[in-house]
Amino acid sequence: MSRSKALQSYILLRLLLAPLMLWTIASLVFLLLRATPGDPVDAILGPKAPELEKEKIRQQLGLGAPLWVQYLRYMGSLLQFDLGTSLTTRGQTVWEIIQQYFPATLEIAVCSMTVALLVGIGVGIMSASHPNTPWDVGGRMFGIITYSLPAFWVGMLMQLIFAVQLGWFPLGTRFPIAATPPQGPTGLYTVDSLLSLNFGQFFTAIYYLALPSITLGILISGIFERIVRVNLKQTLQADYVEAARARGIQERKIVMAHALKNAMIPVITVMGLTLAALLGGAILTEVTFSWPGLANRLYEAISLRDYPTVQGIVVFFAAIVVLASILIDILNAYIDPRIRY
Repeated sequence: MSRSKALQSYILLRLLLAPLMLWTIASLVFLLLRATPGDPVDAILGPKAPELEKEKIRQQLGLGAPLWVQYLRYMGSLLQFDLGTSLTTRGQTVWEIIQQYFPATLEIAVCSMTVALLVGIGVGIMSASHPNTPWDVGGRMFGIITYSLPAFWVGMLMQLIFAVQLGWFPLGTRFPIAATPPQGPTGLYTVDSLLSLNFGQFFTAIYYLALPSITLGILISGIFERIVRVNLKQTLQADYVEAARARGIQERKIVMAHALKNAMIPVITVMGLTLAALLGGAILTEVTFSWPGLANRLYEAISLRDYPTVQGIVVFFAAIVVLASILIDILNAYIDPRIRY
């Protein structure tokens, strides 16, 4: 079988398996939510509400039906791309919640990824090009420490130092409460402010975005540092690199023009999956910085036992991860001709 046909067969298989993966995730979330203690009706009416009123609301929301009936209704709605309606936000569908909060999460994820790539790749190159030196040891320590530090603790520490003590950045939120945020089609404050040529709003959005993005970006930069360091170190020992050195080419040019290109192939894989994970895994950072993103909204929904919102947001994030993994496999196959499926 030719390489192109093998790739097409692999992509088709992944696309066929994607609904199965999403169904598994949706089923697990459905069951786990109902297995944990707590009642969403208490979040709506309060724990001291009359039991008769609770039962009335429970029947209206369909929570009084047997578990298997609720499951079949939920799966039937998913097949129609209906994620349901929030239990705690009157009349607001889960799709409307995603549309409202996802741009903030996307914005902080992209900015954090940019910081992570710049810092991680830079430290990784410095570490790999100076083996067995203090630069190498420092790079390895940087990767281990940033990867292991808890996000909420680092976030609070950054707030304490740079917002409270130094006053360089705001404590949190996405835009000043007293100011009018940028209005536009994307929901991304940085993009919408540029589209309207309002540079004051743009710099304000960057100002509020800086501290959470730097915090989250530095924490995940250790992943890229370790990958770049290991792969670049192996590449610098390859025969073609030794041949380039024998021809008298400068070491910096060898690293940047020859070795780094091959060492970056695994980074592309990790970059795509990390960005997909960032979209759903930035809960602690968003909560710490009071960032009005979808991950923060998911945290609130979990606290309020809002079943449809939690299920819908988790399935939405899972779909992003599944789609990202398929796109990364395709991209890698075109970038690296050595890959076979």
